[in-house]
Amino acid sequence: MADYRAGGGDHLTSTTIALFSHDSVGLGHVRRNRALAFALARDLPHLTGKTVSGLLIAGNPEATRFSLPPGWDWVILPGVTPAADGYAPRSFGSSMAGLRTLRSAAIEAILIAQQPDLFIADRHPFGIDGELKDALAAARTHGCATVLGLREVLDDPDVVDGEWARIGGAAAVADAFDQVWIFGDSSVYDARLTGEVPAELARIAVTTGYLSLSRPDPLFAPITEGPFVLTVLGGGSDGGALARIAAQARPPAGHTHLVVTGPQMDWEEFESLKRSARRGTRVIRHSNDVPGLIQSARAVVCMAGYNTLAEVMATTTPALVVPRVGRRAEQPRRAAALSRAQAVDMCALADLTPHGLGEWFASRSDCHIDRSGIDRDGLRRVPLLAAGLLGDVPDSITDHVRSTQEVRFVG
Repeated sequence: MADYRAGGGDHLTSTTIALFSHDSVGLGHVRRNRALAFALARDLPHLTGKTVSGLLIAGNPEATRFSLPPGWDWVILPGVTPAADGYAPRSFGSSMAGLRTLRSAAIEAILIAQQPDLFIADRHPFGIDGELKDALAAARTHGCATVLGLREVLDDPDVVDGEWARIGGAAAVADAFDQVWIFGDSSVYDARLTGEVPAELARIAVTTGYLSLSRPDPLFAPITEGPFVLTVLGGGSDGGALARIAAQARPPAGHTHLVVTGPQMDWEEFESLKRSARRGTRVIRHSNDVPGLIQSARAVVCMAGYNTLAEVMATTTPALVVPRVGRRAEQPRRAAALSRAQAVDMCALADLTPHGLGEWFASRSDCHIDRSGIDRDGLRRVPLLAAGLLGDVPDSITDHVRSTQEVRFVG
């Protein structure tokens, strides 16, 4: 790639990357981009012969509790939250139109000053209310490669079709991005076949495998002694109903039960859970090492968010998945697909009781689940795809990058 930039370092010997997540609910977008940052920081220098640094642009201050590779940093925008007619400011005293203008100007200024070689947007191609459009145009004018990262499941196809239409159609998205990375295994679930990823985008789409293996979080000793079973609720903002059932479930004999609610659970609800939990159950708000807890647990119950299940699939720990009901069909569709692949067990929230959950813990706590048949190596494949996009790959790996893309491209 030509050295066209006025700022951002010596781009003949370094690569600069920017990742964006809109972050209206939970921490899934942030955690996915963070995993990508660690993978790119780890592998891209060996593939390109250049140093790598970057920025993660996010909309949730909770993001900064997570570490980043050396040379990387967070930029936190004023946040948004879902509202009846779209989105509203999470805290900032402004209209949504005013906040959108502020966020858009900030993102564009960051990309103009940073002039990245690669820009990755998570899930929403143009951000909230088109806030990314000007920034994307400016980045592409300077030769930046652009990628849209998508979960393997989006939503009911009719709902997704309406979402693409509201932002100008799939063709407009395809014009703004060089590639689409779908973070899943097409043999488990293929959003290109369901229609969630339309034909215009499928032509530039690559399935990477789940972002499961080689995730960045180190494994620490569990925060509970002896064997334990685990309930994790992601960010926690919508996990209250499952948490109340879990807090009353009987752990297997000789085991304790650890419930991690997530930092976004309402404080009063969290305190109520702590008071009402049955004997042998400990309720905590946050852990710095949820992947380590999942690996160490004898069995885990969780919702069906992408990142939680990516972490589950990196282990052999039995998992009961209770998908969220409400806003989207994403979680039930993901849980059903992974259940069909025999990677997890699945139960609807309406069918789950404390007694039933206790029986499931008892029946599964001595089992190990073989998930090796699922492609979980997305964090190894993404740096290869990035190196191919950057166009400055040494000859020794060009063929490998090309073969990876040929296997994964559609159309």
